Amino acid sequence: MSETETVVILGAGSGIGRAMAGELAARGSHLILAGRCLEELERVAGDCRLRFGADARALSFDALAFDEHAAFFQRCCECFGDGLDGIVLCHGEMPAEDRARADVAVARRMIDVNYTSAVSILERAASYLADRGRGWICAVGSVAGDRGRPSNYLYGSSKAALGTYLAGLRARMAKSGVVVVTVKPGFVDTGMTYGLPGLFLVASAARVARDALRGVGRDRAVVYTPWFWAIIMLPIRLLPDRIFKRLEL
Repeated sequence: MSETETVVILGAGSGIGRAMAGELAARGSHLILAGRCLEELERVAGDCRLRFGADARALSFDALAFDEHAAFFQRCCECFGDGLDGIVLCHGEMPAEDRARADVAVARRMIDVNYTSAVSILERAASYLADRGRGWICAVGSVAGDRGRPSNYLYGSSKAALGTYLAGLRARMAKSGVVVVTVKPGFVDTGMTYGLPGLFLVASAARVARDALRGVGRDRAVVYTPWFWAIIMLPIRLLPDRIFKRLEL
């Protein structure tokens, strides 16, 4: 990644989004910080300008306003006058699993935020970067998408769908010189996970951001972060179903 690249961060007000902004600002990138709360984004942009001297600008973005995505992406492309080089997608939603099971509207909203909106915006980004013949896309999924577990299979299914989509997009973009990286964090210390029971090996958002951007630089297909989640998830993925069904996961 060059020091003068222009990057849009979708979900820049989230814990991981703010950490991504800090890492990229420290590298000298121009930043477009997108999300729902413009006031919060302005604070993040101000922090990037103050600490790193980065040119950071805030734009309002609603993941569920699908009819506005085309105009939003066009604004991003024109924001600095020299187009976009990178896209970070880290917005997401994780309601309590029992709420999602009891109310299909809650489940549908989560699926639309975590998956449908990603397809809507990344398809535009992919075609744009393919035409430029360079650039990168980095999207944050989750280890929860590796296998459906009773405790969070609805949330996990939205991340599994995202992972499958990104795998296909990665193959499509390979001929165009565009890097597509899927980031799979374990438990991360953010507002989304605050207060949840049963968390272990909790990583900082800064660690996730560093690992993700290192993966972009190395053209990694999938980045588990921290690295040991690849080892933790391997037996979970490989367990025969007759055994897996007996486990309380």
